[in-house]
Amino acid sequence: MNSSTVSASPIEDFKHRVELRQIKVGIIGLGYVGLPLALLYIEQKFSVTGFDIDERKISTLREGGSYIYRIEAADIKQARSQGFDATSDYARIQQMDVVIICVPTPLNEYHEPDLSYITNTAHAIAPNLRAGQLVVLESTTYPGTTEEVLVPILEKENKAGLKAARGESSADNSFFVAFSPEREDPGNTTVARRDIPKVVGGLNPNASEITAAVYGAIFNQVVRVSSPAAAEMTKLLENIYRCVNIALVNELKMLSLRMGLDIWEVIAAASTKPFGFHPFYPGPGLGGHCIPVDPFYLSWKAKEWDFRTRFIELAGEINTNMPYFVLESVAKALNQHKKSLNGSKVLVLGVAYKKDIDDLRESPALTIIELLQKDGAEVSYHDPFFPVVGKGRKYDLQMKRTPLENLAQYDCVLIVTDHSEYDYPWIVKESQLVVDTRNATRGIQDTKIVHC
Repeated sequence: MNSSTVSASPIEDFKHRVELRQIKVGIIGLGYVGLPLALLYIEQKFSVTGFDIDERKISTLREGGSYIYRIEAADIKQARSQGFDATSDYARIQQMDVVIICVPTPLNEYHEPDLSYITNTAHAIAPNLRAGQLVVLESTTYPGTTEEVLVPILEKENKAGLKAARGESSADNSFFVAFSPEREDPGNTTVARRDIPKVVGGLNPNASEITAAVYGAIFNQVVRVSSPAAAEMTKLLENIYRCVNIALVNELKMLSLRMGLDIWEVIAAASTKPFGFHPFYPGPGLGGHCIPVDPFYLSWKAKEWDFRTRFIELAGEINTNMPYFVLESVAKALNQHKKSLNGSKVLVLGVAYKKDIDDLRESPALTIIELLQKDGAEVSYHDPFFPVVGKGRKYDLQMKRTPLENLAQYDCVLIVTDHSEYDYPWIVKESQLVVDTRNATRGIQDTKIVHC
């Protein structure tokens, strides 16, 4: 056996064990990213353990239930029958060969990155770290987080004096680190998860090699980049691209309304061009765990380099102001009916951040409800996915879903999320006034409808 074969053996051995499905995968954070990822690995016959600090999630999964609408209880029961377990005991990290971190990365009240979920997770992993493990961060964050935040905690707090593998290292006293951005799109049923290419950036070539093998077992294509920072920047580019273009059409929508033009008609016409144009659509504001948040992560990091991301900040400002535009539109529409917003009864249809999903993260509907209440409106809501809206990181509404009946009792029905199950012709017929932020009533001709 020559020296090159000997030096390569730990990496080749790891890859071989991946092929044989002998590695154990631990996934930290069993939310909209982590749980679907766990199921993908289980489908491919891997041993998977999920970790979370939410005991409610742990008990639900152990009982064979699901708390995510698009994941059925039957899927969890099947996974459990194949050995899937969920736990809050981070000591079990020692048993894992791969540890994948899928925790939230929100903004704080000053629109600055809140990395507390990542740092708390790193503190929990470090004492249980062992040589040869692979740690992958999937949480969306600014370039440099993996190397500047995650790795130092893991190196400082592990009990064996281990170091992250750098350069050509694959030594026995090291562990491997990589970043691979999640690309979940809740509610998207047109693209199978396996068909979404997986970007990976390792701290060194060996880390990239084994990370590509781990993800290549469940994804049809793996795209390698040169570093964790390049992978982190890739994710931000994807979402900032969407943020900027949505801001553009939101601004054009407001202009089109003043000019008496239908922006949806314009977008549909422009979409017939077979090159150089990709359609984006306006709405009441941005929602979800990425697009409303990611631009601010990069803007914050750019200050370290004495650089201001003016274009990105402007897009963020436009999108952040859209709920206020909706508020003004509702007030104006009520005024046309000789009613004041103060004291009016408003029914908000849809509180999820986009249609046909059970996800409230950063939903503009929550801001709109708060703004309406602040201006004196009596607000109710209906959403087929949410019987109650309680307390979150940025809201405390404590509201119960109202039945979708007797719509004439409301001074205004406000369509914020265009769920497919709504009967929009019936809604328009039964309502006194409908303010539509999503073009859900397209094709319906009625003077009751106000587009905004």
